[in-house]
Amino acid sequence: MKHFLTGLLACLFFCSVACAQSVWVGVKGGVSIPNLKSSSSNPVSRGWSSIQGPYFGVVAAYKLSNFFYLQTELNYASQGGKKSGLQAISSKPYTSFFPPGTDVPKYFYAVFSNEVHLNYLELPVLIKLEYALNNQFGLFVNGGPYVGYLLSAKNLSSGKSNVYFDEQLTQPALPAPADFAATTNVINDINRFNVGVQGGLGVSLKLKNDSKFFLTAGGNYGFRPIQKDEANGQSNTGAATVILGYMLGF
Repeated sequence: MKHFLTGLLACLFFCSVACAQSVWVGVKGGVSIPNLKSSSSNPVSRGWSSIQGPYFGVVAAYKLSNFFYLQTELNYASQGGKKSGLQAISSKPYTSFFPPGTDVPKYFYAVFSNEVHLNYLELPVLIKLEYALNNQFGLFVNGGPYVGYLLSAKNLSSGKSNVYFDEQLTQPALPAPADFAATTNVINDINRFNVGVQGGLGVSLKLKNDSKFFLTAGGNYGFRPIQKDEANGQSNTGAATVILGYMLGF
């Protein structure tokens, strides 16, 4: 027991000394350029393009060796996408409006615009390799997994169109065009948790007061399809990011 306590105290001492000399903490902020990626043949998942949103958080890096760091972050991350034109709509929520025995197609089709805005709290754990070019500038690359928790999810639609039974828009389902202008809270249709990978490449600039600026270009990708119901599509989150940050060393 004595040897165990001695070893434990020695370990805590050396860890505290190492951390006191090789910990960096800071803040970062920038832009996220997300795009929903289709992960199935479901027509609802197709046709998304990129939008822009904020990306910011706090960061801590622990020096493991001359070149390697363990970096943890807590980020507010924008995800989502937009599309415009011909779109598929799941008929599942509307089947009760048809008489029993009616052959209702799996999807309806209409022409309108759509944006999905998803905001996550993400916790990445990264390994960072940093190489000093000189006393001021360094190059680094980082990568690792993250866990995300959905904070909000909204669907913004606009435009007027009839709703059709077929993709060729030859069989109208309504006597007149419908107005698609709406902002809908869809958080109950989206999985709250996601896991994925994050990575980046960047440069750092050391200052005289044991601090530094850094600029990172990177991206992330979520492994879990976001929709709870496959009828609403099967899409994965993914985004390119450009980040400027400041860290202080201790």
